[in-house]
Amino acid sequence: MDHFKNKVVWVTGASSGIGEALVFALAKAGAKVVLSSRRKKELERVQKEAGLTSENSLVLPLDLEKKRDFKAETKKVIQILGGLDTVIHNGGISQRALVKDTKIEVFEKLMAVNYTGSVALTLATLPHFLEQKSGSYAVITSIVGKVGTPLRSGYSASKHALHGFFDALRAENADEGLKVLLILPGFIKTNVSINALVGTGASQGKMDEAQAKGLAPELVADKILTALASGKQEIAIGGLREHFALIMKRFFPKILAHILKNAKVT
Repeated sequence: MDHFKNKVVWVTGASSGIGEALVFALAKAGAKVVLSSRRKKELERVQKEAGLTSENSLVLPLDLEKKRDFKAETKKVIQILGGLDTVIHNGGISQRALVKDTKIEVFEKLMAVNYTGSVALTLATLPHFLEQKSGSYAVITSIVGKVGTPLRSGYSASKHALHGFFDALRAENADEGLKVLLILPGFIKTNVSINALVGTGASQGKMDEAQAKGLAPELVADKILTALASGKQEIAIGGLREHFALIMKRFFPKILAHILKNAKVT
């Protein structure tokens, strides 16, 4: 895909799942890739397996939950790789718990990782994009960023928040060469359900049946890069039930609410 050749793309959550698949796809497309997550060793594994080197990539560990100023990291990316063209906000954590069983600290962590961390990285990189009059953000939200489902209240809230923030960012900078793509995946075969937080804040530790039957992350990565290259603003990636839910939410919300009461969402 010539669109990404020699472009500098920063991927958060790059150590597994969709993020890892994006790194492989970007490497194949000839991009220079910044790999970020908390796990340095896993980032180095992905870098090596994707065939990337220190000349066309940078392993840059980040903690989206705790850090709120990424200016130094942004400066480092630009100095080492010669610029920055796209940030893919993929880092995040999910949830599997009823509201009544969930501690407030869990809701706070979900918002910190999924929403505030992405906002902080955006604040650090936006001045560069505005100065060069070009740049793009690709934001991995979720189908539940528009359709709240049982067991995902805090996760859904954080993804709804991303939609509000990045839609506003796009509108504010429509004439500044800035592009924003919102991506709504459904069930994807990754470890997201294994790492999902239960009400106490512990990880669920098991794969959901629906997750195990989800789409391959490699397919999702290809769809994301195609959408970025074509300048789309929002895409949903999933099976029939995910697209059905979005249609019902828009046109028949009361019927959808009735369906969701007894829906199997794990």
